[in-house]
Amino acid sequence: MCAHVLVAEDDGMQAELIRRSLLAEGHTATVVHDGPAALDAARGLRPDLVVLDLMLPVIDGFGVCRALRRNDGNPDIPVLMLTARSAEDDVLLGLELGADDYMTKPYSPRELMARIRTVLRRSGRSDGRREDPVVRAAGISVDPARHEVRRDGEPVECTPAEFQILLAMTAEPERVFSRRQLLECTRGTDRASTERAVDVHIMNLRRKIETDPRRPARLLTVFGVGYKLSGGRG
Repeated sequence: MCAHVLVAEDDGMQAELIRRSLLAEGHTATVVHDGPAALDAARGLRPDLVVLDLMLPVIDGFGVCRALRRNDGNPDIPVLMLTARSAEDDVLLGLELGADDYMTKPYSPRELMARIRTVLRRSGRSDGRREDPVVRAAGISVDPARHEVRRDGEPVECTPAEFQILLAMTAEPERVFSRRQLLECTRGTDRASTERAVDVHIMNLRRKIETDPRRPARLLTVFGVGYKLSGGRG
């Protein structure tokens, strides 16, 4: 089974290079060159992944990602951002808006394809998914096979990165995870410079699973170490 990837890139040469690389990997690709076209294609085609350039005309990548993550958009579609901006604030803003990974230009096509494979695998949209059992803790249930999260029985929409963090923590309640360990759950990399991105994912998860995100009762900070899911199994 191949994936259908939406490529939103205003540079025609870059877009064609990505398209050819995807075809060589056995995927199909749709290419668009501006923000409104990206939103129309995402909503109409329901792709398995969006490769999203930040510097799109009309609506930039931040705006596209924000719209996709709204309730009336496509909150479950993985997004890999491409940026010529290496500033940490830009990267963190993209992650806060719901991007699952990012790459800074210039990049090699091989590295991009490796990142795409990782995001697809972790989002459950690639081959080889196994029927994992549902894990439960602190009133949270995570179903890897169906890629579903429930809080006290109510469905919760999570991005693929948020899902992987919650899956790891729900499987081992009360275990304290470092930022690096949670980063490896979401990206499979070991780049300390991006560990702050975990804080953004935790903040977003608290908004979704806590009664009062400012006073979390489930997803707790262990100062100087990392985070844990508190509340026990069940």
